[in-house]
Formats: sequence, C-alpha cells, structure tokens
Amino acid sequence: MTRLAEHLSIGQVAERSGVPHTALRFYEEKGLISSERSAGNQRRYSRSVLRRIAFIRAAQRVGLSLEDISSALATLPEDHAPTKADWARLSRDWQHELDARIDALQRLRDRLTGCVGCGCLSLRSCALYNNDDELARYGPGASKLRPAVEGGI
Repeated sequence: MTRLAEHLSIGQVAERSGVPHTALRFYEEKGLISSERSAGNQRRYSRSVLRRIAFIRAAQRVGLSLEDISSALATLPEDHAPTKADWARLSRDWQHELDARIDALQRLRDRLTGCVGCGCLSLRSCALYNNDDELARYGPGASKLRPAVEGGI
C-alpha cells in the first residue's frame, strides 16, 4: 500500500485544489493558509490545507469577504482538518448573513428586472423611482434594494 506524503508542494496543492499558485501565495500572504519551508526553501503544505482552501473557495462563492473568511478560519485548528462540528458551527454563524444576502438578491431580481428589463422607462410605474427624494428618510443609497435587515423597504 502506498503511503501518502504528509506534506504537499505548492504544485500539488494547486493541482488538487484547482486553485492557481498565485492564489495560494495570496491566501498565505493574507494568513488564510500557512506553509512550512523545506531545506531548499520551497513551500510545503500539510494535507489539511486542502480542506481550508475548499472552505475559502466556498465562502467566496457565497460572497463572504476575505475579512469574514479570515475571522472564521482563525477559530479552526491549523494542525489538522476541521471537524464536522467545526463546519456546523461556522454554518450557523453565517446563517443570518446568508439570509440577508438572499433577501438582497431577491429584491434586486424582482425590482430591477421589472424596471430595466421591460424597457418602458416609465417613471410613473417604476418601483425604484424616488419622486421628490421621499426615500431620503431611509438613509443613503438605494433603500428599495437593500435587504430588509439593513433597513430596505
């Protein structure tokens, strides 16, 4: 039976994770992943880095910032792969933010498609039109497109 190497080169990690070398170096620079240096000064990653990278990529896909991702990773063990309980805790922690993002995207889809998508450009029936700046009381920006939890209307 072939024994798996304890540490992987940057090329092996890039191949296994599907993440380019440049992104791996960037993640390391930001403190999201870490490596050790070989006697020849080459990066060597523990096998558990593959799960951390999968987590980073998934979190980026749902729109989480690198700051949020970094904060979450700081709560996970660095010397071994996170457990199922670790992932469940992070998922619970992000539930509220993900719900807000879903709400914002649904508002954008429902309101923007009807306004821009129809091509009528009618200010009388536009759901986003702000006659006489009456929406200023809800704060700056497009208040009709903000998630409800952020004061969207």
